[in-house]
Amino acid sequence: MIVSEERPIKNLVLIGFMGTGKSTVGQLLAEKLEWTFIDSDAALVSREGRSIPDIFSSDGEAYFRNAESRALADILSRNRQVVATGGGAVLREENRQLMKGQGMVVALTATAEAIIERVRQDTNRPLLQGDVEERVTSLLVERQPAYRFADVTIDTTDLSAVSIVEMIAGLIEQKPLNEA
Repeated sequence: MIVSEERPIKNLVLIGFMGTGKSTVGQLLAEKLEWTFIDSDAALVSREGRSIPDIFSSDGEAYFRNAESRALADILSRNRQVVATGGGAVLREENRQLMKGQGMVVALTATAEAIIERVRQDTNRPLLQGDVEERVTSLLVERQPAYRFADVTIDTTDLSAVSIVEMIAGLIEQKPLNEA
C-alpha cells in the first residue's frame, strides 16, 4: 500500500482495472462511513437509458468516454460519496484532475490472473470481447501508467473486501474530512 499527500477528503474515489473490486469495496466502505455509494458506470447507464454494450455498439467508445466524463463531473460535484469509477475513467487527464481535486483517490490493483478469473464470465464488458486473457493483459499494460496518480494503491489479489475496507477506513480516520 502506498499513501501520498494530505488534504481534506470531499469524496473517496476508487479507480482500477475492471475486476479489482471497486464496486464491492465501494458499497461496503460507503456503509461503514455512512456516505453515499455511487457506481459511475451505473450512473452513466441511468443517464443514457441503455447499457454500456449498447452505447459502445451504437455510438462507439469515443461517445462513451465523453458521456463518462460528463457523468463523473456531475457525480463529483457533490460531497461525502464513495465513487467506484469505470476502469477506463482514468484514461482522460481531465478525469484524473477532477478525481484528484474532488476526492481521495484509491487505486485497487490485482494480478492479471486474478482479474481474468473475476471477469471471465461477465458479458457486460465490451472491451473484453474475444480472447479475455489477451485483452486483459494488453489493457493492463496500456492503462497501468494512468492509475499512478492515486493517493493510495492497494493490491486486492489476496485480500478480502472487508479487509480492504478496513485498510481504507483506517487511512481516512487519519485525514481531515470536508464536512460540507
